Amino acid sequence: MPGTSVRSPLSNRFRSVAGQVFVLQVAIVVLLAAASLLALVLQSRHDIDREARNRSVAVAETFAHSLGLEEALAAPDPSAVLQPLTERTREDAGVDFIVVMDTDGIRYTHPQPDRIGERFVGTIEPSLAGEVHTESVDGPLGKEIQAVVPVTSADGEVIALVSAGLTVENVTGVVDRQLPVIILAIATGLALATAGTALISRRLRRQTHGLGTQEMTRMYEHHDAVLHAVREGVLITDGDGRLLLANDEAKRLLGLPEDAEGRHIDDVPCLDRRMADLLLSGREATDEVLEAGDRLLVVNQRPTHPRGRPEGSAITIRDSTEMQILTSRAETARRRLKLLYDAGGEVGTSLDVVRTAEELAAVAVPRFADYVTVDLAEQVLDGDEPGPGADMRRTAVSGITSDHPLYPRGRLIDFLPSTPQARGYGTGRAELVPHLSEAPGWHAQDPPRAQAIVDYGIHSLIAAPLTARGVVLGVVNFWRSQKPEPFDEDELSLAEELVARAAVSMDNARRYTREHALAVTLQRSLLPRALPEQSAVDVAHFYLPAQSGVGGDWFDVIPLPGSRVALVVGDVVGHGLHAAATMGRLRTAVHNFSSLDLPPDEILARLDDLVQRIDHDQDGGGDEANGGVLGATCLYAVYDPVSRRCAVARAGHLPPLVVAPDGTTEILELPAGPPLGLGGMPFETAELYLEEGSQLVLYTDGLVEERSRDIGEGLELLRGALSRPGRDPRESLDAVLDILLPAKPTDDVALLIARTRVLGAERVAQWDVPFEPSAVGVVRNAASKQLDAWELPDLAFATELILSELVTNALRHGSAPVRVRLLYDHTLTCEVWDASSTAPHLRYAATTDEGGRGLFLVAQVSERWGTRYTPEAKVIWAEQSPHGPSEAAAPDLTDFLDVDPL
Repeated sequence: MPGTSVRSPLSNRFRSVAGQVFVLQVAIVVLLAAASLLALVLQSRHDIDREARNRSVAVAETFAHSLGLEEALAAPDPSAVLQPLTERTREDAGVDFIVVMDTDGIRYTHPQPDRIGERFVGTIEPSLAGEVHTESVDGPLGKEIQAVVPVTSADGEVIALVSAGLTVENVTGVVDRQLPVIILAIATGLALATAGTALISRRLRRQTHGLGTQEMTRMYEHHDAVLHAVREGVLITDGDGRLLLANDEAKRLLGLPEDAEGRHIDDVPCLDRRMADLLLSGREATDEVLEAGDRLLVVNQRPTHPRGRPEGSAITIRDSTEMQILTSRAETARRRLKLLYDAGGEVGTSLDVVRTAEELAAVAVPRFADYVTVDLAEQVLDGDEPGPGADMRRTAVSGITSDHPLYPRGRLIDFLPSTPQARGYGTGRAELVPHLSEAPGWHAQDPPRAQAIVDYGIHSLIAAPLTARGVVLGVVNFWRSQKPEPFDEDELSLAEELVARAAVSMDNARRYTREHALAVTLQRSLLPRALPEQSAVDVAHFYLPAQSGVGGDWFDVIPLPGSRVALVVGDVVGHGLHAAATMGRLRTAVHNFSSLDLPPDEILARLDDLVQRIDHDQDGGGDEANGGVLGATCLYAVYDPVSRRCAVARAGHLPPLVVAPDGTTEILELPAGPPLGLGGMPFETAELYLEEGSQLVLYTDGLVEERSRDIGEGLELLRGALSRPGRDPRESLDAVLDILLPAKPTDDVALLIARTRVLGAERVAQWDVPFEPSAVGVVRNAASKQLDAWELPDLAFATELILSELVTNALRHGSAPVRVRLLYDHTLTCEVWDASSTAPHLRYAATTDEGGRGLFLVAQVSERWGTRYTPEAKVIWAEQSPHGPSEAAAPDLTDFLDVDPL
């Protein structure tokens, strides 16, 4: 029809985007092929020439620096050594010649032997100056490309030159041989590129669905506007791990450069490694959280399936930095709670002030501070409450390093009022010093040390006072050096809370220290400070209070009439002041009961009644800490050096050991008896005969019982330690302590070792008295003679008076048999025995009474007197000092003897 434009299908095809692209690509491919052919030829020539020069330099330098070259040059005939070597090297290195020459250019080697000794063709002056020189010359082999390299000695002097190179003929031959291959490759590439262009155009036509350029432009604009406007990062990668697309938000979140698209993931700069690993993995990811720099990103990744097969991944990224901040704050709070929780479990594990301070310092390093020092008031270490302005002693130091310039542990510090430590100690409020270098008040304490601390890198400080029950015990110093930022207010509050919790444990430890010191003082005041004078046994003793708290162990050596001695050891259950006080009451009671001169079983029975009364009084009111006895054991032994017999009874206590003079050790099997305070069961006394020099060993369970061993094992160790002959009590005691004494005893340890002595027959005089009044004079005469034999004439009058009264009373008020015994020990003892159980009584007779003055006279002329009972008889005894009474102590007997004073 007229006016109608008719287009052929071919024309339409070439007018489409795909057709235009095809024509353009074919033209470009042809031009590129022609340019490539020319460039490849030129490049090949240039590369081969450069390769020839590089190879020449490399071979020449390698040979110039080869081992043994300098020695070969110094040989009488260098050519004979170097010619074979250069030829082998030339063949191996693929060069045409290697020439070694001297500094004048005279050859030592050459592929043509007849050229040896001639001057080298080329420029050698740069190489003589130490440079590597390459050049093209007309040489013996033709047109040559050669490199000249200097050979230097150890001191840097050029001693020879090495030249290596290739002929131009061989170099250009390579290019000529490569030219057909290059042309064939370009032709093949052109054919393949044209075919590929056709395929691409066909595929592009299918993908664009025949759209024109305007439609394509409008579609791209819409796509680009949506892709880059969303506030979510979008990435697309292919199956080879190449980044195909990244919108603006993805680039911002990941810090990608503008040219990131098209690069392989590994080659994209600034991409976080974990993000890169996720993108390369191709796995599915749903709301996976990753850190990228200072951002917290939530990533979703799904594989793409164009044409039904996976060829890459589509990734979306959301910024969750605010969530990271919240998470960081939550993590900080968690760490602080963890620190406080750990401090609650790790600080205050023992009731020891120093140990508690060390635990506080250790728990805060390095989680809160790099260095922690604890300064306590001097009185706190003794268990007392400090006063204002007290000096402080550095009690604990902990840090990430040990070479810090802070005051060492044990240093007594008098902080100046301008220091944060003094201010915190005075006000009870923590002090924050963000920058130590800018704190003149702190510097004034010790300027040289303060400067050393700052130079060391310690830059920030928190001084938090230890306050408990309104009393400031000391100051805890938190020092920072590793982190560049100073302590802040949040960390100040954490330090205050940490120290506040530790202060409770510190105060408990202080109060325990005070109570422990009081208990130790009380207990040591109640224990015997020095053993009394007696000659029945040689004694060695040891006492050590428990480290965790003073207990109620005690021992005693009590002299008894008749040169006898009582050995006592006891144990009160529990620790502290109550146990020490109870021990004192029981020890006093034992002393009082022993003055009655009762058998051991009766002593324990009376002691048992006393404990029951104490417990009964406690049941009536009060608290346990101020009254009742939780339990007690006791062992009481009486040794007689005249008869060599020992009577022993025990109330729930461990059995004693006896070491014979030959070293044989035996654990005595004695009736155990119940512990004191149970009541209802009698105690039994066992008697044993001890040879002179035997050792009686009494102890408490703290010596033989430990957590790591039972009592049976401890007793065997004790017996083994004692089983040695010829040792005195002190040596035996040292041997026992070396083996059995715990390093940190959890219970009191008491040990008493007594070696028996014998009062020989030469110190004992004994007579049987007929039961008639006339026997009194006979006894006085016999006693007087015995005192002369003992060289004690000064005691004759008093002894005769004592014996007259006591024997007369026995004959008048007692019953047969009657016996008299004199014992000469550190005292002179007069004993009168009779079979009557009648108890004597001291009376004050009136002036008109005819009798009743006998025992009063005995009491006046003797130092001590008393009565004891045996299963067969009663004994009235009186003791006198061998030196006689002093003039001041001599009794005035005129009123009792009816004589007028002169």
